[in-house]
Amino acid sequence: MIWRLIDYKENNAFLNMAIDEAVSEAVGCGESLPTIRFYGWMPKAVSIGYFQSLEKEVDLGKCKEHGVDIVRRRTGGGAVFHDSEITYSIIGKQELFPKDIIASYKEICGCIIFGLESLGIIAEFKPINDILVNGKKISGNAQTRRNGVLLQHGTLLCDVDVDRMFSLLKVPDEKIKDKMIATVKERVTSVKMLKEARQEDVLAALKKGFVEGKEFGVSGLSQKESGRAEELAETKYRTKEWNG
Repeated sequence: MIWRLIDYKENNAFLNMAIDEAVSEAVGCGESLPTIRFYGWMPKAVSIGYFQSLEKEVDLGKCKEHGVDIVRRRTGGGAVFHDSEITYSIIGKQELFPKDIIASYKEICGCIIFGLESLGIIAEFKPINDILVNGKKISGNAQTRRNGVLLQHGTLLCDVDVDRMFSLLKVPDEKIKDKMIATVKERVTSVKMLKEARQEDVLAALKKGFVEGKEFGVSGLSQKESGRAEELAETKYRTKEWNG
């Protein structure tokens, strides 16, 4: 099986999520190869899980004030502030991956673990879908399977600003906010906290982890995928109907 690798590019939140869906459609109908994509967020963004309530999870006023995009993902999980990180997507027909959900997470997260190892960072998979270093989370991942296609995307934290993250998210009880922030700081880590490495070095390590043992070629989106992504960004991912 030949894979397509789409190199790192920064997009707005709506286009990032639209590209995932457009590629999933193209892979599902056999028009595109299974795909590994790396990307960033410009401007910074908060993504919420498919089943979450936007108003309960995100401080809309603060996000607007700071120019932070807000978008709903097609995958589940919690709210994520996308700041100093590298995000990946891996998209392929379901038969390429283990049927068991946790086994598929472990296999795909193993690519990140292998990449981090080449940076001298020893990580481990923590079911259901996290990657830890010394017991602290460095990567969160989410997955969906629709129409015979598996999409998994996730983040690798190059740096983390917990205080800024909490300024953009809503906390159920303000009285325990400081305690929650302290707890997260104890449980989360980043590449910067562990290793002096440029983003391009981290990206190279991630690429190595994902393509190891695979036959692959580097290319961009097809013209059809690009057009479909632009359409979905405007008609779906930017809309109040989707994000509300």
